[in-house]
Amino acid sequence: MNIDPQKISKYVNQVWDESITPELVEYIRIPNKSPDFDANWQENGYMEQVVEQFVAWIQKQQVKGLELEVVRLEGRTPLIYMDIPGTGDDVVVLYGHLDKQPEMIGWREGLGAWEPVIEGDKLYGRGGADDGYSTFASLLAIKALQEQDVPHPHCKIIIEACEESGSYDLPFYIDALSDRIGTPKLVICLDSGCGNYEQLWNTTSLRGLIGGELKVEILSEGVHSGDASGVVPSSFRVLRRILDRIESPETGLVLSNKFNAPIPEKRIKQATTAASILGDSVYARFPFVSGVTPVIKNPTELILNRTWRPFLSIIGVDGIPDIANAGNVMRPYSSVKLSLRLPPTCDATEATHALKELLEHNPPYGAKVTFIPDWEATGWHAPEMAKWLEEAINKASSNFFGKPAVHMGEGGTIPFMGMLGEKFPDAQFLITGVLGPHSNAHGPNEFLHIPTAKKLTCCVAEVLSVSVTHP
Repeated sequence: MNIDPQKISKYVNQVWDESITPELVEYIRIPNKSPDFDANWQENGYMEQVVEQFVAWIQKQQVKGLELEVVRLEGRTPLIYMDIPGTGDDVVVLYGHLDKQPEMIGWREGLGAWEPVIEGDKLYGRGGADDGYSTFASLLAIKALQEQDVPHPHCKIIIEACEESGSYDLPFYIDALSDRIGTPKLVICLDSGCGNYEQLWNTTSLRGLIGGELKVEILSEGVHSGDASGVVPSSFRVLRRILDRIESPETGLVLSNKFNAPIPEKRIKQATTAASILGDSVYARFPFVSGVTPVIKNPTELILNRTWRPFLSIIGVDGIPDIANAGNVMRPYSSVKLSLRLPPTCDATEATHALKELLEHNPPYGAKVTFIPDWEATGWHAPEMAKWLEEAINKASSNFFGKPAVHMGEGGTIPFMGMLGEKFPDAQFLITGVLGPHSNAHGPNEFLHIPTAKKLTCCVAEVLSVSVTHP
């Protein structure tokens, strides 16, 4: 039985308006930061508060056949696991997470990380789009099919609470639940991005990520700059020279082949297609200060930069006082937190070893240079998409957005995808999400574009219905 797009859309819109949006408003109020950003997450209880909220909502939906469990492994963040039997033996896994990034500074007046605000089509606040909505959208897509008596596959929904910390708890849960999860035919992940809010975007790859603290020590204590400058090398200048080993200071391109990988021709063609749709919005969507330009203006090359090429970000600094407290002193050390995005096919463990060797080898002036890695995640590259899935994604986008689907890589990292890709090499993947222009996940003024979330829910329902009829 085929779905009726109008009925599905009407039902989904109603549930979003009456139930899901109010739930997300309350969810945003809870500062359930991921463990890396809240060392006392267990004592503070915010994570448990969200789990209780989500479980209460799930139970109210009365989804047929639903088995719900909050799985708890000692010393680890909880995981919500749902099992919904369907037609046939094929298994579809739907994934999302409920933990959040920290507050971040820079929210405009009237907004805040834990202050939900609805303006027009947008729900502002931390975690709504990244990606608290995924629990509600995943279950609603299944419920919408049941309301129409449309068959759906056997669905397993996994909602973790450690994604923003690198999903280091998740492998233990996947192992513990492996017999119950089985071998999925299809994995649907709602934690990715979209190039615009006008069509369905399927993510074809995700970059990997490595990082850690790079520290340059010169002195045992700070000394007067008038006395020591010109004699004692600046720790900051040494730091700059070492960082130049990673990237070109002129272009930002990462130099070593150990952090680069060939870009498949198909992905280049898909990037070209996406660029023709997005045009200058590839870079215009970012909040540039007046007069600032992107690294280049070719949209195709920018898409490839953010999806397949490695780039370095400095995301934290230590050993440097704020300007108001800066005395004329040569500081004893400079320390920075590095975040190096990797191509989807680059092994993160090997890259971490290579980065440590590159940074610590033969330091200028004999400075004490240490690099302490503290995270790594190998990226993910989608397998060849089955024809039925490509057609289903395109049809769903046309039905609910009025435009065909677009396939493009994303620059972020979802460790779960690399994990599942390795564990289930024959599975198909639909990786998508609502993080579009200006949505600013992890930053200030994060928002959920509600109409896109509604349409995406409908698209997931259609793909689930089609998967029942294809091997």
